Amino acid sequence: MFRTALRNVLAHKARLLMTVLAVMLGVAFVSGTLVFTNTLSDAYQKSSAKGFDHVDVAIQPDGGGSGRDVSGQDPELTSALLDKAARVRGADGAIGVVSGFTAIADKNGKLIGNGFQSQGGNYWGAKDPRYPIVSGHAPHGRDQVLLDSETARRAGYEVGDTVRMSIDGPVLTPKVTGIFTTDDGNVAAGGSLALFDTATAQRLFHKEGSYDEIDVQAAPGTSQTALRSALDAIVPKDVASTTTGKQLADDQARQIADATSSMRTGLLVFAGIALFVGTFIIANTFTMLVAQRTKELALLRAVGASRRQVTRSVLIEAFVVGAVAAVTGLLAGIGIGAGLRSLVSSLGGSVPDGPLVITPGTVVSALAVGILITMLAAWLPGRRAAKIPPVAAMSSVHAKATTKSLVVRNTIGALFAAAGIATVLYATTMNGTDGQQPMGIGAVLLVIGVFVLTPLLSRPLIAAAAPVLRGFGVAGKLARQNSVRNPRRTAATASALMIGLTLITGLTVMASSVQRGIDKMAASSIRADYVVSMATGNLLSPEVEKTLKATEGVTATSPLRSARAHIDGRSEYLTGVDGATIGELTKPTVDAGTFQVGGAQVVVDDDTAKSYRWRTGSRFTVTYEDGKEQQLTVAGVYQGTRLMRGIVLDTATLAPHQRHPSDMQVMVKTSGGATAAAKGRLQKALGDNPAIKVEDRKDISDGISHAFTLMLNMLYGLLAMAVIVAVLGVINTLAMSVFERSQEIGMLRAIGLDRRGIKRMVRLESLVISLFGGVLGIGLGVFFGWAAGELIGSSMATYELVLPWARMAVFLLLAAVVGVLAALWPARRAARLNMLTAIKSE
Repeated sequence: MFRTALRNVLAHKARLLMTVLAVMLGVAFVSGTLVFTNTLSDAYQKSSAKGFDHVDVAIQPDGGGSGRDVSGQDPELTSALLDKAARVRGADGAIGVVSGFTAIADKNGKLIGNGFQSQGGNYWGAKDPRYPIVSGHAPHGRDQVLLDSETARRAGYEVGDTVRMSIDGPVLTPKVTGIFTTDDGNVAAGGSLALFDTATAQRLFHKEGSYDEIDVQAAPGTSQTALRSALDAIVPKDVASTTTGKQLADDQARQIADATSSMRTGLLVFAGIALFVGTFIIANTFTMLVAQRTKELALLRAVGASRRQVTRSVLIEAFVVGAVAAVTGLLAGIGIGAGLRSLVSSLGGSVPDGPLVITPGTVVSALAVGILITMLAAWLPGRRAAKIPPVAAMSSVHAKATTKSLVVRNTIGALFAAAGIATVLYATTMNGTDGQQPMGIGAVLLVIGVFVLTPLLSRPLIAAAAPVLRGFGVAGKLARQNSVRNPRRTAATASALMIGLTLITGLTVMASSVQRGIDKMAASSIRADYVVSMATGNLLSPEVEKTLKATEGVTATSPLRSARAHIDGRSEYLTGVDGATIGELTKPTVDAGTFQVGGAQVVVDDDTAKSYRWRTGSRFTVTYEDGKEQQLTVAGVYQGTRLMRGIVLDTATLAPHQRHPSDMQVMVKTSGGATAAAKGRLQKALGDNPAIKVEDRKDISDGISHAFTLMLNMLYGLLAMAVIVAVLGVINTLAMSVFERSQEIGMLRAIGLDRRGIKRMVRLESLVISLFGGVLGIGLGVFFGWAAGELIGSSMATYELVLPWARMAVFLLLAAVVGVLAALWPARRAARLNMLTAIKSE
């Protein structure tokens, strides 16, 4: 039986090609993901480990200790503690570390790096061992700075150049006094690092007289563990804790591994979708192969082969196919991993140097996935073939499904679909987070139910296309009949395309609806002409609001200032606004009282009011970050939005209790409304700072739209693999169907249907099957998009269901294009069949 299985694989290698390709693509996706993420993780771990070469023990603020103040802020590491640490027995010196966000602009005024990857810090003394200077000298004073070599290279800066940068709003223009090298992970990831002298860094990052961390070097002969023990004796337990350099490196490596693990999981989900779609092709292929070899299998049974041996022979074929696909997929995946690394670099990213990492786990995973997926998908066709009685198989090439089996299948499908719909509808009545799991379960049940019911659904849906197909004459009529001749085959082929379009449509509906909701929220809650914020999401200096208030044409400004405090033993965030102008800049929906703040009067959002059981007139005591308490009165209750929520009070009330006030955003209203001239004046007043965004409502909407479009395009790209696999499935089904119907095609040619008619028949059959899958996918996608929107709407009052008809039409057109393209080769092959040879074939 083993030799028979191998001979069958070789005999049908052309018909198994598409199956190999489908499995190979899925395996390549899996192995490419593993190679890329393992390579990325290994490179960053080795690079970050070098950054701890000069740290034997680090003293860090005890974020979870009793030394934390009432605002939740960490205690400070003082210069006195630094001096003590440097004099501890076994220490060879100590360095005070200060760091914070620092945006750097290139010579064209564009930001270098991205978000938190743009960092600043302090250069310790005249020669800091952490940052070897390759040209120039150490910085001295507020007008001098060092740049890392990668940033200097990318931006074209040299020693002596003036660089524009910003930390919390105001533009700084220090001179570059030196270039240094570093193994900092942020720089390796494409970020930037600027270094000031310690006093300047402390002032700029609001750490006067204190440090974020103290790094202690061990004297020769002193171990990290011994030095840590000595430092533990002088470090106040409620202020700071100590960690060895090795532990820091291990923790950093773990964080990098966790970060790459999240990316790996996301990519593997899409690889799994592609493989799931591929199972339809595998099952379809082996079902058709078994059907075409019914007499052969019956003869094997007649000469003594058992049912188990027949099933085993089919599984051996699947094993060979899976092994070939897995090996080629692994090799392709290694190439994909290397290509992704190069792509990241070409797109402006930076990956530390290191080898391509191909772990034994990657090889085993690729082989296991390819072989197991193929064998599992082929098991049912093999089992079905073994159950056919030899005499019945000898007398009929095609064993049709019995009425009983169809009734059982339709009943099971209906039960799954009903359970799925009921579970999804139940989930829509729940709150966002609580409903996610039931909705996921319901979605899986419904997809399974629809798949099982697809043979039943194919007849009425394809029949609906009959009037259109009649316009193509005999070819159209034959195409319709062929499409419903074997409903199970049609269902399996269409389902592969259905899965991909379901996900694509569902994501598109959700994204379009959320975008509309955010647009409505911005339009309904913002009266300000402009919202000013840091481009990277960091906090703004209060000086920005003062500058904007003094700008020509500005009639009102208000910051949105956040501060942490305690109420009834619970940590809460307070939002500070200008009580005199906030009414001109926002228009929240007020449920009770008035939206007026000032003195001890505050307003709270509906969720906070419900949590504390407050209403208009309620009084409560707040403990600010400086430890002082104040009794506040609720003047009104409003509906919270993503722009503003929580407890809102006047900045005049809040500011005296803040050590370093900073603003999340500044809202601005101008005399002439939002115009290009007004925006230009605001940008000029802020020094044309590239780190600051000045946005009107349209800019905010466009920014949200761009973010959603980018996200959707990424998801479309990842789901494209599933669509490609579905295309292979259509090609495979049609090609094998043409082989199976060779005699029939020969007869059609003999009675007058020309080659063009044969081609048109196959193309129309492919088109009908693809459109059938497209209609099912888009229908399911709309349903899931609506259901997910109900969950989102529970936390977003302005959410509104949007059906993107234009995009859905494009998706349906895509399904049609898939059908046309998939039919090119099978149609050509069918038209080229020799008439007489085809008639003589069985």
